[in-house]
Amino acid sequence: MKNLNLIAALSLFLFTIMGQTGNAQEKKESVDLSEKEFTIENCVNQFNMDGTIKTKVGYQYWFADKEFIDGRTLKMSVVAPHQATHPPHKHAVDEFFFVLEGTAKFYLDGKTTIAGAYTSFYCPSNVPHGISNAGDTELKYLVIKKYED
Repeated sequence: MKNLNLIAALSLFLFTIMGQTGNAQEKKESVDLSEKEFTIENCVNQFNMDGTIKTKVGYQYWFADKEFIDGRTLKMSVVAPHQATHPPHKHAVDEFFFVLEGTAKFYLDGKTTIAGAYTSFYCPSNVPHGISNAGDTELKYLVIKKYED
């Protein structure tokens, strides 16, 4: 895949940023990650079709689930042409989408835009948003999110 280093760097940056988001007025106790053992085996997750979870419109693959590091997650979603995983929605936490392949239609608070690979979309908390496949090939995108405790 072209620009793999760019994707890796962006994912790491967004993954780190997501760990720092939250309400400034609400101080939460930090999770003590020093008690968790990180090894080469659990810090490297290479995509494998056997690890995918089938959805109604494609599949998803969790590179990091919410149990790995204090709620921060990294997931790849793959969506069939002209489909969406779910309708626009909103939730209490923000998230990023990063398009790897295909053509995405991004909805944010009543407006839409269409973009291709190497595009990021930010979804602020409590703002209606959604993503769908606007193209004739699979849409592959990363979802970077930090779940509340």
